[in-house]
Amino acid sequence: MSHTKVMVTGANGFLGKSVCDKIKKLDDHELIPLNGRAEWDLTKQKYVDYALQEFDPDIVVHLAAVCGGIGINREKPGQFMYDNLSMGMNLIESCRKYEKLRKFVMVGTVCAYPKITPVPFKEEDIWNGYPEETNAPYGIAKKTLMELLIAYHKQYGFNSTNLIPVNMYGPYDNFDPNSSHVIPALILKFHNAITEGADKVEVWGTGKASREFLFVDDCAEAIVSSLSKDVNPEPINLGTGVEITIADLVSEIAEQMGYEGEIVYDASKPDGQPRRCLDTTRAKERLGFVAKTAFKDGLKQTIEWFLGEAL
Repeated sequence: MSHTKVMVTGANGFLGKSVCDKIKKLDDHELIPLNGRAEWDLTKQKYVDYALQEFDPDIVVHLAAVCGGIGINREKPGQFMYDNLSMGMNLIESCRKYEKLRKFVMVGTVCAYPKITPVPFKEEDIWNGYPEETNAPYGIAKKTLMELLIAYHKQYGFNSTNLIPVNMYGPYDNFDPNSSHVIPALILKFHNAITEGADKVEVWGTGKASREFLFVDDCAEAIVSSLSKDVNPEPINLGTGVEITIADLVSEIAEQMGYEGEIVYDASKPDGQPRRCLDTTRAKERLGFVAKTAFKDGLKQTIEWFLGEAL
């Protein structure tokens, strides 16, 4: 029986776990997971070339990334830019030369958008300004790779799909306080405050910035649906089209976790990008994708998973 071989980079990561679970359920698809840098250092071309020769994939889904919250982006801008650029460029160039490959799917980042972008963000706005400073190196690396795919399509006819998910959350997220994004960072803070009996929790920023959040399983569904869709490499936003202020997010997490103490905002810390909310029209038109998970329900699942792991 003929199988479509799908190789997934970053397969053991937060998003990778969900994408791989969904690919396993597809008829006539064979999953080839590449698990992390310890096994596959994609910043080195030889590992990329060896993986293609060894596994002979029909489709490559590039999820591997070096990423995190505002703190670690500020601490390691050079590493974030170099590692993400080198992984992406190595993969795209090797896949371009690999004649059997039918499709390359790249997952970018909402951090690629300019700091000040009209809301909701439209894909054509992505080059209309400089990204938010705290994560600009990461965002610039990812949008450079997006443009590389467009250039390769024009010159070589390279078949690729460019996906831009908004901030994700869900089970298996990164809860390391040194590198986590806002939702897992807040869940951990409230959990620690409750278990230690602390009477206050400190939150970075003013609470006035807003974010849009996409449940990880919904994002994975969009990525898997793109495997069978014939679309050009123009970027496609993945999101819900609904935003929430950080202050309201903090209140919702506190309520769901049963925290009743004081919440203190540290305005000396950066808010990051003022607003994030995507126009998801293109995803609906080209991929047939509409996010299904209500935010409160997804948050509940995330908190339950964390408590199951932490306790």
